[in-house]
Amino acid sequence: MERGNSTGVMEFVLLGLSQTREIQLFLFVLFLVFYSMILPANILIIITIQGDSHLGSPMYFFPANLAFLNICYCSVTPPKMLADFFSHHKNISYGGCMAQIFFIHFLGAAEVFLLMGMAFDRYVAICHPLRYASIMSREVCCALVGAAWAVGFTHSILQVVLIIRLPFCGPNELDNFFCDITQVIKLACTDVYVLEFFMFFNSGLSIMMCFLLLLISYGALLVRLRAGDPSKGTSKAASTCVIHVIIVFIMFSPAIYIYCRPFRSFPLDKVVYMFHTVVFPLMNPIIYTLRNKEIISAMKRLLGRHRLCQRKWKEVKIKKCRIWNYFREFI
Repeated sequence: MERGNSTGVMEFVLLGLSQTREIQLFLFVLFLVFYSMILPANILIIITIQGDSHLGSPMYFFPANLAFLNICYCSVTPPKMLADFFSHHKNISYGGCMAQIFFIHFLGAAEVFLLMGMAFDRYVAICHPLRYASIMSREVCCALVGAAWAVGFTHSILQVVLIIRLPFCGPNELDNFFCDITQVIKLACTDVYVLEFFMFFNSGLSIMMCFLLLLISYGALLVRLRAGDPSKGTSKAASTCVIHVIIVFIMFSPAIYIYCRPFRSFPLDKVVYMFHTVVFPLMNPIIYTLRNKEIISAMKRLLGRHRLCQRKWKEVKIKKCRIWNYFREFI
C-alpha cells in the first residue's frame, strides 16, 4: 500500500470479479463479445434517430439520449475491468477512484431523471393529445434533458465532495472491479455513521422514491388507456408504456439492491454490480427498439442507403481502375 505525506492512501487495490485465471479469461471473452454486438447497436440507434426526419418527435428524442447516456455509463468501469483481466496488479489511483464514483453517480442520476422526463412525455401524449405538439416542443425536450444532466451533476458532486474529505489511512482493498461509495466509505479511518445515513438518503431513498413515482404514473396511464376506447393508437401507447415499465424495473432493481440497504457486503453483490454497470445499461435501448417498428424500419432504410453507397463506391473504383489501365496501355 502506498501512502502520501498527509493524504494517506494514494491508490486502491481492486480484487476483481474472480481470482481464478480460467474464469477471468472466460469473462473477458464473454464481455468482449457482448460489447462487440451491443455497443454498435446502441450507436446505430442514435445515428438512426438523429438522421431520420420521420423520427423527430419526443417519443424518439428521449430514447436517443437514453442510448447516449447508457453508452457513457458503460464507458466508466468496463474498460478498466477488461484491462484488469490481464493484470496481476489491479490497482486504481485515488483520483481515478474518485472519478469513477463521480461519473457513475452523475450518469446514473441523469438517467433516472431522463426516465422521469420520458414518463412526463407519455403523460402529455395520452392525457393531452391535442396539445402534445405545443407542450412537448423541441425546446422543452432539450430543457428536460439538460435538467436531467444538471440534477445528475448536483447529486454526484455532493457525494464526491463529502468522500474526498474522509481520511484513508488503513486497508486499501476493494472487493469489487470498480470503486463505489458503498465500499470506499468503509475504508475511512473515522466514524462514518452520519455520512452513511446521508448517502442512503441521497442515493437509496431518492432511487426508491423515483421508482415508486414512475410505477404509479405508468400504472395510472395504463388504467386510463384501458378505460378508454380500444384502438390501434391506444394499443400502441399502452405497448410503449409497458416497455418503459420494463426498462424502469431493469434499471432500478439493481440500484435498489445496492443502495437501499446498509453498506455491508453480501454474496450477490458482484453479480448485481456486473449487471448494473455492464449488461443492463446497454440493453435498455435495445429493449425499447425491438418493439418499435418505426425505428426498425428507419434502421433498414439507413442500412439500405449505406449498402447502396458502398455499391456505388465500388463501381466508381472499378471505373477508375479501368481508366487507369487504359492509360497505362496507351502510354
